[in-house]
Amino acid sequence: MFDLDKWQEIFSTIKKNKMRTFLTGFSVAWGIFMLIILLGSGYGLENGVKKEFEGDAVNYLWVNPGITSMPYKGMKPGRFIRFTNEDHEMFKVVEGIDKSSARINIWQNNTIQYKSEYGNYDIIGIHPDYSDLERLTMTGGRFLNPFDISKYRKNAVIGTIVQDALFKDEDPLGKYINVSGVPFKVVGTFDDPGGERDMRRVYIPVSTAQRLFNMGNRIQNFTLIMEDATAEESKQMEEFVKQKLASKYKFDVNDRRAMNIFNTIENFQQFMNLFAGIRLFIWIIGVGTIIAGIVGVSNIMMIVVKERTKEIGIRKSMGATPWSIISLILQESILITAFAGYVGLVLGVAVLELVSSLLPPADYFANPEVNIQVAIIATIILIVSGALAGFVPARKAASIKPIVALRDE
Repeated sequence: MFDLDKWQEIFSTIKKNKMRTFLTGFSVAWGIFMLIILLGSGYGLENGVKKEFEGDAVNYLWVNPGITSMPYKGMKPGRFIRFTNEDHEMFKVVEGIDKSSARINIWQNNTIQYKSEYGNYDIIGIHPDYSDLERLTMTGGRFLNPFDISKYRKNAVIGTIVQDALFKDEDPLGKYINVSGVPFKVVGTFDDPGGERDMRRVYIPVSTAQRLFNMGNRIQNFTLIMEDATAEESKQMEEFVKQKLASKYKFDVNDRRAMNIFNTIENFQQFMNLFAGIRLFIWIIGVGTIIAGIVGVSNIMMIVVKERTKEIGIRKSMGATPWSIISLILQESILITAFAGYVGLVLGVAVLELVSSLLPPADYFANPEVNIQVAIIATIILIVSGALAGFVPARKAASIKPIVALRDE
């Protein structure tokens, strides 16, 4: 049952000691405020890094050839490693590889023409699975398919920047563009979250690129996508690829310059582990700050009990139960802690929202925020902390003997 007299007494006590109550509440509010700011900043940094990964998948191995730097079985260093279609075909059927694509960059003549419009853009020969690597969004038509590869079709998929520059307001689907002097039919247009540079690309079938540009069966690199692989599984696959290619091209498997494998799965997991550690560190700092404030509340409540010793003795001599004394102290402690903590929580969220709205777009910091779960956890911490802060003084108050309390001066 709601005891109005008890709450009036609590507010009366607070009113008599305004400065002491303010300073006590400020320490708690500051602790919560700093916790929210630190957590929000941590999430902002994490969101910024995740944004950098949006343009590409985070579950692939990118295999690049290099130049040997170590002698091997009588062969001197300095040999160029050149991949072929067979290398890509060899790994695409390996268990654990879900999708794959070879890649060829065309450097000779990057001029693309449509009617009287010209432009220099990146021309890249790829397989159909490459769209999953770049996380492309088709804005029209379709992406390249296996028949484009097997039939050596002269089909092209262009980025939105290429589309806007060459076709203006005209629909590009079904139209022909001139790629290095060869007509290619536009079968699709795409948008790429990776940024402007990626939307300046023209994708053509890798087989067509090899034939047109006299590249034989050469490829520049290839990508292996492992959709649900763990970091450990990706590392095992990386070692497997190294050993197979080192055996085929006769170089030391420990020769880092002979071949490079960019493991996005491992890198992404390392980032996530880093941010998990940062969040834990922030919680430790924030909770430590809150505890410092709670200790202040407990000390203040000890002083309150000391000042009201005689009053408590009179209450007990008139039949007040130990629980009524404990609840009085606990309620005052929880009230101060909860109210001050709520103020700190609201101010922290408000500052994060303000920073988020005013902050210019940054590569590694975006949308500092605190989710509802964190707010709930912080609220629970406040309630529990307020109860703990008042419990020790409350027990001391309840244990005072009336005769001793009445003698207190």
